[in-house]
Amino acid sequence: MGRCKPRVISLCFLLVCGCWQAAAVEMQVASEVNGVVGDDATLRCTFTSSSPVTARLSVDWTYQPLDGQASHSFFYYQSKAFLQTEGLFKGRVSWQGDVNRGDASIQLRNLTLNDNGTFTCTVRNPPDVHGNLAKTVLTVTPRGNPIRITEFILLSGLVLLPSILIVSVLLVRMGCSNGILGRRKTHVCKRSPIEASDGEEDVHKKPSLKRNIIMCCYMCFQDPDYEEALYSMQRRQSEINAESQC
Repeated sequence: MGRCKPRVISLCFLLVCGCWQAAAVEMQVASEVNGVVGDDATLRCTFTSSSPVTARLSVDWTYQPLDGQASHSFFYYQSKAFLQTEGLFKGRVSWQGDVNRGDASIQLRNLTLNDNGTFTCTVRNPPDVHGNLAKTVLTVTPRGNPIRITEFILLSGLVLLPSILIVSVLLVRMGCSNGILGRRKTHVCKRSPIEASDGEEDVHKKPSLKRNIIMCCYMCFQDPDYEEALYSMQRRQSEINAESQC
C-alpha cells in the first residue's frame, strides 16, 4: 500500500496541472499595428475561455512607451468600460469589443507620435485567470503627403520664378534696344509699277514685329554673349533700312 502513494501523488499532480492549463484564457492580437497622426487605430484582441462568460470577466489594457518606462493600465472593462480621466489617452479610447463573442478590442482616436509603444491585452474570466501574453506594437507615422507637396511647390517657385523673370528682362531689353517694342512706321520706297514688281516691294519692306521677336529670341538662346548677338542684329537692321531708303 505504501508503494502506491508516490504514484497517486504523481497522478494528482498531473491532473491538477492539466486542469490548470485547460482553465487558462487564450488571447490573440496582431503583432503590429500601423497608424498615421490624426487618424484612428483599432487594437484588436480576441480570446477563448473554457469557462462561461460571466459578469466577473474583466479586460485590462496596458501601455508601455518606447523609452522603456514601466507599463501602466489605461483602460479597464468589467460589465462596462471604465475610461481614463487623465493621462496620455484621456478622452481618446473607446470600447469596440463584445465579451460574449470573445472580443476585447478597443479603438484609439486622433493618434499622436507619443502613442508609439507596446499595448498588452489581458482577459480574466474566473476561474480562468491565467493566460498568454498578448502584445501589440503600435507604430504611428507623420502624415507625409501634404508636407512633401508644400516643399515641392516652394522649391519650384524659388527656382522657376527667378528664371522666368531673368528671361523676361533679357527679352524686353533686347526688344527695346532694337525698337521691336516701339511703334515705327514702315517706310516703303515709292516706285513706279515699271521699276518695281510686287516681289521687290516685299523685299524692301521692313521686317514684321513677329519676325524681329523670333530673331531676337533665337539669337539670345544661341549665343551666350547676348551683347554680340544684339550688335549683329542691329547691324543687320541698319543694312535693311539702308536698302529700303530711296
